[in-house]
Amino acid sequence: VPMLQANPFQHRICHVFSTSDDGDDSMSFEDFLDMLSVFSDSATSDIKSHYAFRIFDFDDDGTLDKKDLEKLVNCLTGQGEESRLSSAEMEQLIQNILEESDIDKDGTINLSEFQHVVSRSPDFASSFKIVL
Repeated sequence: VPMLQANPFQHRICHVFSTSDDGDDSMSFEDFLDMLSVFSDSATSDIKSHYAFRIFDFDDDGTLDKKDLEKLVNCLTGQGEESRLSSAEMEQLIQNILEESDIDKDGTINLSEFQHVVSRSPDFASSFKIVL
């Protein structure tokens, strides 16, 4: 899929939608259809936010912590030196994200906190198309 080839989250998308027991993140035709249904215009915001959360949860532990957020920012800004944030900028950005999203103040963002933030963003469904 050409859109997936250039996507900075391509490996995470394949990982999240793969049901392969081999651990190689390969996708069956059914997996592929599931992926397309999530990214379709008819999928609900709850479904989209659930899968976005899983894609952004790089360590698959059920929360977005500082490491997940750093990887997320790096995927969005690119890995090149010219686009990479300084350590201080990254720390400030992650702190701002956590202050805005971490309702229970445990230092991580869980699925319900993520969905709460998404629910306040009417443009989320359309911006989620960027991921795929």
